[in-house]
Amino acid sequence: MIVAASWTAASHAQSGRVERLYILNCGEGQAGDISRWSPGVNEGQPMDFVDNCYLIKHAQGWMLWDTGIPDAVASMPDGLPPADPKAVTWRRPKTLIAQLEQVGVKPSDIKVLAVSHTHPDHIGNVELFPDAMLYVQRAEYDWPGADGRPRFKKEHPVTLLDGDRDLFGDGSVTILATPGHTPGHQSLLVRLPKTGEIVLSGDAVHFRSNWDNRRVPAMNVSKEQTQASMEKIATVLAKDKAQLWINHDKAQRDGLKLAPGFYD
Repeated sequence: MIVAASWTAASHAQSGRVERLYILNCGEGQAGDISRWSPGVNEGQPMDFVDNCYLIKHAQGWMLWDTGIPDAVASMPDGLPPADPKAVTWRRPKTLIAQLEQVGVKPSDIKVLAVSHTHPDHIGNVELFPDAMLYVQRAEYDWPGADGRPRFKKEHPVTLLDGDRDLFGDGSVTILATPGHTPGHQSLLVRLPKTGEIVLSGDAVHFRSNWDNRRVPAMNVSKEQTQASMEKIATVLAKDKAQLWINHDKAQRDGLKLAPGFYD
């Protein structure tokens, strides 16, 4: 069910603010060869990856950013191997549902759902939230999946975006259009009262050294768009004195609080 892009979550609700942000463990794994993401650099070197989801408590309700590796992978003792041996073998130490329960949230409590893009490690649990309004860029939604299949169930309520979007109408949560990794990739700017501003990268960049050197993975759909999106993020970081949380960067996540801890 597609909803006109002019509709926003703020249109029927009063403005508020973000009260808490939780980091959820949505997957752990090891990449076989990180030169897949940084061509010509670290050829043949493995690297540990993580996969994060973010649960946001806004005054208007609960929001989830990305849904990670499918919860079913938690029951696979050897994890989920990739088709490409250079890519990531994913494991799921904790299910998304169990982590939501740990902080007292039911799937039906999630009213707003947004994904950075439609690769499987980011949309693995979208249909655990069949009634949540999904925010996705039109270019991503229309991008044909495997064998030309749609990337989401047609009955899932969705608001199609054509650029940036202030989700709650109060400047506290803003989707940033950052294409390049995929046609409709997006990142998220979150403003917390105490922690300050954070940009959640999605896969605009995969790990810190790629960010520092502005490297572009070979599998990205557009090198030029990727570089422009990284510069857009850099401008936001400088303007808002924001932190950049890189979704797959294990070294960074090891220094952050996971749920049930939170940032406010």
